[in-house]
Formats: sequence, C-alpha cells, structure tokens
Amino acid sequence: MHVLHVVGARPNFMKVAPVHAALAKRGTRQTLVHTGQHYDAAMSDVFFEQLGIPQPDVNLGVGSGTHSVQTAEVMKRLEPVIVERRPDWVLVYGDVNSTVAAALVCAKLRVQVAHVEAGLRSRDRSMPEEINRLVTDQLADLLLTPSDDGDANLLAEGIPRERIRCVGNVMIDTLVSLRRAADDAWPRLRDQHQLDRYLLLTLHRPSNVDDPDKLLPIVETLIDISRQLPVLFPIHPRTREALASLRFAPPSSFVLLEPLAYIDFLALQAHAAGVITDSGGIQEETTFLGVPCLTMRENTERPVTVSIGTNMLIGNDLGRLRDEVRAIAEGRGKRGGVPPLWDGHAAERIADVLR
Repeated sequence: MHVLHVVGARPNFMKVAPVHAALAKRGTRQTLVHTGQHYDAAMSDVFFEQLGIPQPDVNLGVGSGTHSVQTAEVMKRLEPVIVERRPDWVLVYGDVNSTVAAALVCAKLRVQVAHVEAGLRSRDRSMPEEINRLVTDQLADLLLTPSDDGDANLLAEGIPRERIRCVGNVMIDTLVSLRRAADDAWPRLRDQHQLDRYLLLTLHRPSNVDDPDKLLPIVETLIDISRQLPVLFPIHPRTREALASLRFAPPSSFVLLEPLAYIDFLALQAHAAGVITDSGGIQEETTFLGVPCLTMRENTERPVTVSIGTNMLIGNDLGRLRDEVRAIAEGRGKRGGVPPLWDGHAAERIADVLR
C-alpha cells in the first residue's frame, strides 16, 4: 500500500507526524507532500525537526495568496505529483486550503482520499475553513473523525455510515509524545521570562486582527488584563503586521514573543494559569492539559472542548473576558474532562483502518 500525505500549514504538521510514524511501523510505503502554504521557517521547518517528520519528498512551494489563488495553485502543482506517484490513498488533514485542493484533485483523478479530522463544523460559512471542511468531507472516501459529534454532523449531511470511523484526536497523539520534552523545556522558559502565574495569548484570525478598529479595543483590554496576570503573546506574522499599524507601546507585563517552536509553546500552555486564543487546535490542547481556555470567537468547530473540556466561548464580549480572567486569577477557572479516544493512540487506529 502506498499512502501520500498532503500537508501545508503548521496545524497539519502536528497531525501528520503521529500518522506517518504509525504507518512507518507497519512498513507502509509513504510520500510526504508539503504544499508550502506556510513557508516561514519559524512556522514550518522547525516543526518538521521537532516532530520527527522526515523532510518532504515533494515541496510545491505555493506560498501566500488569496484563498482562491492558493487553492488553485495547490491543485495545479499537486495533480502531476498524484499522476506520477499513483498512491492507493491520499491523506489530507484539517481544514486548510491545501486540504480542500488535494481532495478536489483526487476526486477528479479518482484516487481514494481519507480526511483526518473530518466532521468538525462551526456552522459559520463566513469562515473559509468551514467551506473547506464541508467540501472535503463530501469528496472524501474515508472520514476519520476525532469525536462523536463529528460522526453526527456527517450523518446529518448524508454521508454513509460505512465511510465514517471515529478514531480520536491525532493532535493529542503529538502532545502526548512530546509532553516530556516540553516538561524538560519548562525550567529554561520559566527562568528566561521570569514566570510565575501568567496567561498565554494567541490571536490570528482575520475577524479579530484585520480590522484596526476592532483590534485596538481587544489589545487595550488585554494590556489592562496583563496588569492583573502577565500576558505572554507569541505573535503570528499576520498579527504582527496588524499590530504595527496601531503603534502602541506595551507595558512590561504584556510580553511580545516571536513565533515559538511547538515544544516551547506546549510547555507554556501546560504551565499557564489560562489561555486566551482564537485557534481551534489550542482549544483541544488546553482541554487535554486541563488548562482554562477563553476563546475569542462566537462559535467553534470543536464543541466537545466546551461541553466536556475547559473551553469557554467569549466572542467579542470584552467585559466577559475581564470577568473570566478574574475568575482564573482567583483559581475559579473552568475545569473539565477529556473526550473519549483522546488518548494518544488515534494514529494507530488510523493506520489499522487504512490497512
């Protein structure tokens, strides 16, 4: 059996790592295609190194562009690779443009596609990622879901049950495998940033950062919050560009950092009093780690992190954000459990299903 993986952005790398390793243990022939959707070394190359992923067999070098341009470029450059390599299965991950582009190419070429992290829905079609999820799941031959709600979403959309397998969350596989390395990194990070109790912040979604009139009150509130609990803010390149237009001088309690390698970021997550984010994957990781998570979005495609885990949807309610941070500071942050099959063995189940 020949499996070809298509990855393009930072979250994909964390998902492909355990699946690639599980298939390698079973002697499966594999090809790794990096579309180049993320091309910054800090956002890409270092992840391959830390996650133990082999260097890609093919790099399409797509780079940035509008959603349509990026999707089209992946399709154009991927099609000859699929024709030449003739895989039995193409594995696509998550909800980035590379994922839907690969699913479209394979549907036209009649090559079997398996979607890892299928069935997630935010019900918000203004999010490009939601369109990518919907289209990919309609085209995929095998839908590998992380939780029961994914199965229910797919069945409601008319996907036959025999195409669906609930395998668990591969992001958690990566977290489990690197938890010890993160624990080893913690003393260095603690001393470097003189950390005691703190909040970890990520912010990158266009709905939060692209409009200066919307971003400014968010940043002002977060700076004010940092005087209660210091805030560490690894800045996504998109957000750094947006912040530059605001020309603000953050206090010492609001610490701006360069993008972090996964192990360092995991260490900071695990030891944070709480996390403020608009990222999907971080909602999952904080749930597994038992760390309160305040998500600055009106909806989530990962509702089990709210119903079972430590996540709370804050949206744009900055007053509520202050209240929930106060609860975290007083030790009253949300606690929760871990969803079924988030146990570090999802990739093994995926490998078994494919074989």
